[in-house]
Amino acid sequence: MNLPNKITLIRILMIPVFVVLFYVEFPYHELVACAVFVLAAFTDFLDGYIARKYHLVTNMGKFLDPIADKVLVSTAFILLLTRPAVFEVSFFKGWGTIFAGVCVAVILARELIVSGFRLLAVERGIVLAADKLGKIKTVLQDVSVALLLVAMSFLGGNVGAGLAVAGLTAFTLAVFATVLSGTHYIVKNRQVLSEKKEAEA
Repeated sequence: MNLPNKITLIRILMIPVFVVLFYVEFPYHELVACAVFVLAAFTDFLDGYIARKYHLVTNMGKFLDPIADKVLVSTAFILLLTRPAVFEVSFFKGWGTIFAGVCVAVILARELIVSGFRLLAVERGIVLAADKLGKIKTVLQDVSVALLLVAMSFLGGNVGAGLAVAGLTAFTLAVFATVLSGTHYIVKNRQVLSEKKEAEA
């Protein structure tokens, strides 16, 4: 197992640590959980950078890296839904939790659809290039999670409310980017859904 794959594995192992720190009560435990999340998110950039720069791209890495990224972000959003107070601030108050729940469902649906699309592409021997919109989507998701986690430590005051609004704004942008990137990815690679290759065979 090469270095990028080891870093990816570390990211996967950090997920249960993040979950425990999110729920175990001690002063500012949300900040500590946020630090673990940010570090884990950074490893997503790090392992890819090392793999590309030193030509260490492997099939294992191609398999593990997107899974680790999606499980990390999905876990974070689901955990945040169990603490609805962070969504009920400012102009989001009264419908923030419902909005967040629908948005998380959209994000998870997008990831499942794109993952299935990629599996179909692999089955048909089609190589799909990485999408810049997908990277923007990931950054916005990570930023929104980090802001909301920090906001949880200061809820009840103006600082916490401001951070929560900033986090929810980033979250809203992340959802738009999620839908846009998923749609663009499938439309750009629509040949994967073509029946011509199978008909000719």
